[in-house]
Amino acid sequence: MSEYLLLFRNISGNGHYITTPQDMAEDMPAWQQWIGNIAGQGKLVATQPIEYNGTVVNNRGISEGPDKGTNNILVAGYLLCKADSLEEVTLWSKTCPILKYEHGSVEIRPIIPFPN
Repeated sequence: MSEYLLLFRNISGNGHYITTPQDMAEDMPAWQQWIGNIAGQGKLVATQPIEYNGTVVNNRGISEGPDKGTNNILVAGYLLCKADSLEEVTLWSKTCPILKYEHGSVEIRPIIPFPN
């Protein structure tokens, strides 16, 4: 079984994620069910939403705020899971609650284990 990192992306507002408190309240049961399905199979390793504010460190210095790229889309959370194949994770991702948003997406990245 391999591990995969799922990055949940969405467009951001001015100092907050685009989702309103009402959206967040309405979305929570869908997220709980979606994550619960993965956890129920014993394949959930960890998951969390992440704070909007952040610090970016690069070779030019340090800047405050999240890295939104040029399109104002940023990482809003992550899920680390185990799965039998990339296809299995892709099927899960097709039903992710973030996809209800026009700019919502799931980026799937296989984890490369360190050699022993």
